[in-house]
This record gives sequence, structure tokens and C-alpha cells, in this order.
Amino acid sequence: MRFLPFSGRQTRRERRERDTRVLVFVAHVGGRDMKLLTHNLLTSHVKGVVLGYPLIIQANEVKVSNVDFNQAFVARMIPKLEWSALIKAADSLGHLSDLPQELISDYESNEDFLRKVHHVMLEVEVMEGTLKCPESGREFPIIRGIPNMLLNEEET
Repeated sequence: MRFLPFSGRQTRRERRERDTRVLVFVAHVGGRDMKLLTHNLLTSHVKGVVLGYPLIIQANEVKVSNVDFNQAFVARMIPKLEWSALIKAADSLGHLSDLPQELISDYESNEDFLRKVHHVMLEVEVMEGTLKCPESGREFPIIRGIPNMLLNEEET
């Protein structure tokens, strides 16, 4: 695996490679079901789409699993998240867990807050449903916890 240095501004390819590394790590750590952490990193790459993020979750089945709490991991992941997208996704699934609309400043030392983020980010899993592109309306199915983001040839 190749790691790219962070220069402040990243190309779309560099962001995609970074996101892929995080997704591979999340899949390894947390199993194969689609967690809200995974959702936070996904975007629509349909040709012509400019605003393919955040994808709208339309869940038919949601599962909550127990995942061991790792305070350091959660604290390191928070800066990588699009906070408003995480809050919106959690709220749409009914698992907001009293999280604030705005990220608090001292989150690294606030264990109660980190536990709530941990729950939303890693324990709430979408098993069946769809992810809908906010611009094109293209729906990507989620089957047995796995989002299928593959595009048809005419969509690339």
C-alpha cells in the first residue's frame, strides 16, 4: 500500500486513494457491513455529477452491533469525517445518540462524546437498502451490508 504525503490540497485521485485506504482499514477492523463511517467516505462518481456527496441513505434494515471501544481510534477518525454528513445519516436512521450538530472543540478528551461517536460511526450498520446520489438520483443498492457502487459503462 502506498501512502501519499499530505500537502494541504489533494487531487481527486489522492482523496480517492486515501478514502480507499480508510475503507480497507474499516472493513478489516469492523467487519463487512456498511457502517456510517463507510457511508461518510462514499460519493457518487457518475459522469457529470458534481455534487455526489453525501449519499442519501434509504434503509430497509438497520442492525446495531457491539464493537470494542477504542478511544484513540475514534479521536483520530473525527477530523477525517464530514461531521454534518455523519449527523444527517445517523438522524435519518434514528440513531443520533444526542450528538451535537456542530463538532465540539475538546472532543479528544471527552470520553462520553467519543463513545457516542463510536456508536454512530461503528456500531450502526445498514444491512439492506439503497444509497441515493443527491444530484443524479442514481440509487446504489446495499445488499447484506455491502454497498454496490459499481457503475454501468455509460455512467463512467
